[in-house]
Amino acid sequence: MSEEPDVDTSEAPAVTPPGSDDSGGDGHEVVLRLTDVVKTFPGVRALDGVQLEVRAGEVHCLLGQNGAGKSTLIKVLAGVHHADSGEVLWLGEPFAPATPQAAMRARIATIYQELDLVDDLSVAENAFLGHEQSRFGFTKRRSAAVKTREILARLGHAEIPPRQLVRSLPAAAKQVVSMARALSHDARLIVMDEPSAVLAHDEVENLFRIIRGLTAQGIAVIYISHRLEEIREIGDRVTVLKDGRTTAANLPARDTPTRELVSRMTGRTIEYVFPPRPTAPTAEPLLVVEGLSRAGEFADASLAVAPGEIVGIAGLVGSGRSELLETIFGARRADSGRVTLDGHRITSVGGAVRHGMGMAPEERKSQALLLDEPVFKNMTLSSFAGFAHAGFTDASDERKAASKTADLLELRPRDVSRPARTLSGGNQQKVVVGRWLLGGTKLLLLDEPTRGVDVGARAELYQVIRGLAADGVGVLLVSSEVPEVLGLADRVLVMREGRLIHEAPAEELAEDTVLDLVMAGSLMEGEAA
Repeated sequence: MSEEPDVDTSEAPAVTPPGSDDSGGDGHEVVLRLTDVVKTFPGVRALDGVQLEVRAGEVHCLLGQNGAGKSTLIKVLAGVHHADSGEVLWLGEPFAPATPQAAMRARIATIYQELDLVDDLSVAENAFLGHEQSRFGFTKRRSAAVKTREILARLGHAEIPPRQLVRSLPAAAKQVVSMARALSHDARLIVMDEPSAVLAHDEVENLFRIIRGLTAQGIAVIYISHRLEEIREIGDRVTVLKDGRTTAANLPARDTPTRELVSRMTGRTIEYVFPPRPTAPTAEPLLVVEGLSRAGEFADASLAVAPGEIVGIAGLVGSGRSELLETIFGARRADSGRVTLDGHRITSVGGAVRHGMGMAPEERKSQALLLDEPVFKNMTLSSFAGFAHAGFTDASDERKAASKTADLLELRPRDVSRPARTLSGGNQQKVVVGRWLLGGTKLLLLDEPTRGVDVGARAELYQVIRGLAADGVGVLLVSSEVPEVLGLADRVLVMREGRLIHEAPAEELAEDTVLDLVMAGSLMEGEAA
C-alpha cells in the first residue's frame, strides 16, 4: 500500500475554483472534474479535498513537491486507489473505476514514470496487452501488428517495428510504445507522470511534438513534472498541490510567475522535529569525491564530508542524486573521477565496506533487508566474519550484539529474533542503520532515510542520525523532502539534471530558495546566491 507523508488539517489557501458548467472558458468540454476528493491511508490523509478540472484538447500540468499527493491522485483516476469521499465526474458522469482495466475501458490511460511494459513481448503485444486482437480464442498477431503500425504512424514513429521486442528499444521509443498502448484503448485522457525524466533534450522536443498532436485531436493530457521550463513550453493550465490539497487551480501555464508557483508549493505544515544543530566540524575531510561522472546520469561531481559532518543533497527524482550515492559506494562503476575514504581509493562495494563505508538505499525492502530473516541476521550481515569461529557462526553472539544495537537505536519491538518483515518502516530503517553501526562504519550514505516512515519514527531517526554524527561518523544523505535536508544537514548541495549546481551552509538556505534551484536551476531575482 502506498503511503504519503502526514499532513495537518488546517485551512488550505484559497484556490481558483473550477468552472461550474460543462465547458471551460475557452469553450472546450470539461472531460474530468474532481470536487473535494479525499483519500486516507492509515494515519495519513494523502488527499484532503482536492479540486481539479481538465478540458478536452488541453495539457493540464500538475505541480507539487514530493509527498504533495500527485501520485495518489493519479492512482485514483487509474483505478489503483479509490477515493473515500468527494466527487469525480468523467465525461459528465460519476466515475469510480474498480480496477486499472476499468479505467482503461473508460478511456483514461496512465503512463507512469516507471513504464509498465513487458520487455520480452513485442511492441504490438505490449500495445494491445490486456485486450489482444483475437478470433475464436486465437490471437490475431498480424492484425495487431497492422493496427500498431497505424497507431505508431499517428504518433509520428512509423519507423518502430511492431514485431520488435521492447527490451531492445531505447527509453524514448519505449515511451512511444506506452502512448501507443493508450491510443489502442482510444483514450480521451492520458496521464503522464514525469515523462521527460529519462529523455535527452532532443527526445523531449519529440515528446512535446507528440503531445501537441494528441491535443490537436481533442485528447486531454495531465502532465506531471518538476521542470518549470517544460510546463511553460507544453502546458495550458496548472493546478498546484501541497500536502494533499489544491492550493491553486487553473493558472495559466505560460503567464503565472515562477515565484507564485513556487510559493504555492511551499509553506509545508508537516511536523519536522529536528535535534539542535551542533557547531559544524572543522576536521580534514573523511570522504573526498573528485570529478565523478557516469554517462547519462551525472557529471563532474565533487564533494567532501568531514568526520561528524552531515552533508545533504537536495534534488528532484531523476536528478542523478541516488545514482551518485551508489557510485560513491561502488555499486555503479564511474566513467571518470575518484572516490577516496580516509585516504583509501574506493572502486567497489567490497572495498567501501572494508574501509568503513556503509549505505542505506532508498528501497530498503528490496535492496537492504532479508525480510524473512530475523532482525539479528540482518544487523550482522556486514560484520558476519566477526561472528565466525572455525568456519561456524555463533548465533547467540549475533543476538547479543544485535540486542545492544537495538537498545541503542530504541528499536520497537526489541525482539531481535523476529523476522524483519514484521517491523514498521521506521524500525526497518533502524535495522539497516544498525547493521553499519555493528560494522564500525566511518561514513554512512543515506538515500531517502525516512521514506514511508511516520512522523514519530522520523523524529527518532533524526536523533539517530545526529547521534551518529556526534560520535564522529560522517553522513551523506539524499532526501526529496527539502525541510528534512535543511533541518538535518550542516551543509547542503543542490543537484539538478546530473550536476551539483550550488553549495551553502544549511542555516543560510530557505526552502523556497532550494526549490528555485532544483526546479529552475537558478535563484529568483533579488535572492542571495
